[in-house]
Amino acid sequence: MSALLEIRGLNAWYGASQVLHGVALRIEAGEVLALVGRNGSGRSTLARAIMGLVRSEGELHFAGRALAGLRTFEIARLGLGYVPEHRDVFPALSVHENLLLGLAPQARGRRAPRFTLDDAYTLFPVLRERKRTRAGALSGGEQQMLTLARALLGDPDLLIIDEPGEGLARLVMEQVAGCLRTLRDRGVAMLLIEQRLVIAQDIASRVAVMGHGEIVFDGALDSFLQRTDVMQEWLGVG
Repeated sequence: MSALLEIRGLNAWYGASQVLHGVALRIEAGEVLALVGRNGSGRSTLARAIMGLVRSEGELHFAGRALAGLRTFEIARLGLGYVPEHRDVFPALSVHENLLLGLAPQARGRRAPRFTLDDAYTLFPVLRERKRTRAGALSGGEQQMLTLARALLGDPDLLIIDEPGEGLARLVMEQVAGCLRTLRDRGVAMLLIEQRLVIAQDIASRVAVMGHGEIVFDGALDSFLQRTDVMQEWLGVG
């Protein structure tokens, strides 16, 4: 049985510089995989390669369909959501207008969406309070909430989230983590790129470690927590 996302032999480049070297990874439907590693290990490049944002070669399949040659918006329409590290909001538009842009078009025969505008405002009450505010005037934490809420309104089957806790205050991070748990509980698979192991332990069931553009460990969370050698060599922990 094929995985929801299947990656084999994936290489990727920025210009002439090769960043990914034969990456292989699988994510099952409803699974949360934490992808950890040092800065520069290739984690964000992997996310961008999946979404068709960098030059790559290799096998990429989502829900049984090859992604090679598809444009980013076509990949998104298949059910892949992406929350980049640098909160890409539309700064001149209001919070509400940003959310409306994230709504998935309803195709005939498709299941009812898991998330609505009301869900987004319930998960992040501050967005309801600031729904008429220009997104560019929000704090960094509020922009992160907006980016995440907009992505979930696209009704993804798999959500790729790059460093959701970067630069956030503890209280804001707790709200974001609560949203991620809700996504998991509603059956949304996630590729969670995160340096904070405490977040990975709270959300994920499986951990993959990336180093020098390769996957150097891939296993259940419990197995990972016992591998102090992996944590020390590739994460500087222990």
